[in-house]
Amino acid sequence: MSQNATKIGTIDGQDVLEVRLKGDSGIEVGVITLGASIKDLQVPAPEGKRHVVLGFPSFEDHLANKGGHWGAVPGRVANRIAHGKFTLNGKHYQINLNENNRHVCHGGTSGFGVRNWTIKEQTPRSVTLEYKSADGEEGFPGNLVAQTTYTISDNNTLRMDWSATTDQETIVNLTSHAYYNLNGSQGENTSKHSLLFEADHYTPVDDGLIPTGEIKSVESTPFDFRQSRPIETPDSFHYDHNWVLRDHTGKLRRAAELISSDKDLKMEIWTDQPGIQFFDGKPLNIAQPGHDGLKIKSRYGIALEPQVHPDAINQSNFPNTILKPGETYQHHSELRFSQLQ
Repeated sequence: MSQNATKIGTIDGQDVLEVRLKGDSGIEVGVITLGASIKDLQVPAPEGKRHVVLGFPSFEDHLANKGGHWGAVPGRVANRIAHGKFTLNGKHYQINLNENNRHVCHGGTSGFGVRNWTIKEQTPRSVTLEYKSADGEEGFPGNLVAQTTYTISDNNTLRMDWSATTDQETIVNLTSHAYYNLNGSQGENTSKHSLLFEADHYTPVDDGLIPTGEIKSVESTPFDFRQSRPIETPDSFHYDHNWVLRDHTGKLRRAAELISSDKDLKMEIWTDQPGIQFFDGKPLNIAQPGHDGLKIKSRYGIALEPQVHPDAINQSNFPNTILKPGETYQHHSELRFSQLQ
């Protein structure tokens, strides 16, 4: 067992460990090896520490809902692959279908988000977890070694770093699938959160939520978040789309800003990725209680996932998700929190 890691349960005969990281400014995160998941994230707020990520105090409750990727790292390829099919070097691959027996989402039936990772390195402020994905796992080629590092700083920032290497050509796209609610455990949904994206375009999708390949302007559409505005949408509408971020040069820059309903807490997402997925949590309705006993209902948490665009391997005009031997996949993102009152 890693130093300063606590056993919280088992899965498939393996110990699931939790590591807690704390910063002097008050930020605190709990990371568990199952899915390399953010179990909880607390930041300073006017009333004291506030939970800003949905999750479960009980490991049994987390396990019961693990398919929802609560704070997990989805992979080998986050988001969707149309019909689970792609071609590399003239060879056709079929990934295990896990979305309506039609498409693949977040890596197949047993992707990285439900695998138990290993703690490789740990300090009081950071932890690195590793997962070795065997050639052929879920249908993907190549032995892939993936790492996730969480680091907290004194300016109430959580940095997330991902890397991966492979021994044969494959595809990879890693991110964080945390559900954010900056209201904490006040029993409010996120509809009055204000959201901004540094994006002039988005990728439209078909009825299976697969991108059509078009990169479309957000002008005069419900996808225009160029100015901060409340998320509020008709109940019939559902956001599960990718925004094409400005200034994709591979350098860290601001991608999104989220402000709590009471306008007392702000989170900025900075990333080096070309896109960000916004999932509004409309389908959420969880029997098990969340942190502080919160009942998790529809739109009570939103996912904001920096990433390469969905189905990129099958869309020639999208950024590349191919990783070759000798190369290193890298993704850097930060969650930056500040009080507004």
